[in-house]
Amino acid sequence: MNSAGPRSPSGRDGRAWPRKNTPEQIHRRQSRIRELDGWQATSEMVFDWAVPPESYSSLVESLTATVTLPVSMVGPLPVSIGRYGVDPADGSLVEEGRQTEEIYVPLAHSEGGLSASMQRGIAAVLEGEPVTACVISDRITRDSCFLFRSTTEAVTFARWVSSHTSEIRAWLHDERNPLYGERLRGIPKLSRHARLWEIDTHVLGAACHVLYRYTTGDACGPNMITRNSYAINTEFILKRFVSDSGIEPVRVLIEANMGGDKKPSAQYFTSGGHGKTVVAGVTVSGRTLRRSLHTTAEDMVALEHLGVHGSHASGMQSAAFSPASAVAAIFAATGQDLGMVGTSSMAHDVLDSSAGAIHLGIRFPGLEVGTVGGGTGMPHARAFLGILGCLEPGGSYRLAQIVAAAALCLELSASAAAATAGSSNFVAAHTAQSGRSERPSTTKQPD
Repeated sequence: MNSAGPRSPSGRDGRAWPRKNTPEQIHRRQSRIRELDGWQATSEMVFDWAVPPESYSSLVESLTATVTLPVSMVGPLPVSIGRYGVDPADGSLVEEGRQTEEIYVPLAHSEGGLSASMQRGIAAVLEGEPVTACVISDRITRDSCFLFRSTTEAVTFARWVSSHTSEIRAWLHDERNPLYGERLRGIPKLSRHARLWEIDTHVLGAACHVLYRYTTGDACGPNMITRNSYAINTEFILKRFVSDSGIEPVRVLIEANMGGDKKPSAQYFTSGGHGKTVVAGVTVSGRTLRRSLHTTAEDMVALEHLGVHGSHASGMQSAAFSPASAVAAIFAATGQDLGMVGTSSMAHDVLDSSAGAIHLGIRFPGLEVGTVGGGTGMPHARAFLGILGCLEPGGSYRLAQIVAAAALCLELSASAAAATAGSSNFVAAHTAQSGRSERPSTTKQPD
């Protein structure tokens, strides 16, 4: 038994780990890293800053180094893209216009073959009609949970919440609400940009999950909805429900894992509700299939049939080929929260054929994207969002459609390669890329 007691928070060597992002503490962390056994002099480039470290210090804690990802640009991708606004009455999306553009897509990644495959899909699209992309829903959900002593109390609470939804919304959005003027660590306790539209309840035993559904403008919005949901829980529900019913919950959680945040979810795969629900589709002629993609509609249909059953047999929470590759690469380039690739890459492909041509569609039920806030403020993210035309109001809807259209081109190319006899084209592409990484390096190694 160890009788030394709990370890000191200062760390193994007795020195406190510097945690602030001041220049002095950044330097101290770097010095400590240089002392590690695995440190090599050739690693010094991780401490080089392409832009001043102040550009990142407000985004992450314990800022110490940087990583460089190569960025491919593919295009021009022809897309019919919509402009959207939120109906102030019910929060539904309104398409305010549409235009066809040619877009160059940045992909920050280290996946050999990704850019070439997406470009191949884009080349096929360029021979025919553009990809059409549409945003059909926009919600982001926070799941608070109230635990009671019995199922009866939980049901009573659920009914109370349902009957007071309009009052909760009115209280939250009342400009006279004093919480808008109060701050916690410099941040307003309520966000004016997170608009609450629906509240659903789900009783499980003695617990009642309360699902708050918001829109958050051009921000992805998790921090906004957390603040607003916490305020509803503590300043409205706990005070008024206890007063009305005499029932007090045993425990309250701001999030109890029904919110769909950063993980695949059957609920949000089918109905959306955590991010932007986006669909994209394109028709490809038989001639293009044969000439550019070296396959046929018959082969593509056979692949889809077998692939759908394979996904069912494995319990896969998607029915698509490789959407995560496209989502992650665009997210990295544009400063999105990379943890949200888990939810955002849930996708459902559908392929139909007619007279030798195919129509390929993809549905993303929850693309969690933003164009303001968080990592989108990094200099490289602003640059690529600008190239994509996503810095104007409504940019988040535009970005979501670009992600879907780009992913569709990757799905088209990758599935066409896999549909060839024995998936020979798919194997050839991966063999060529693998062979590149196995070639002898011409860089002189240190003695």
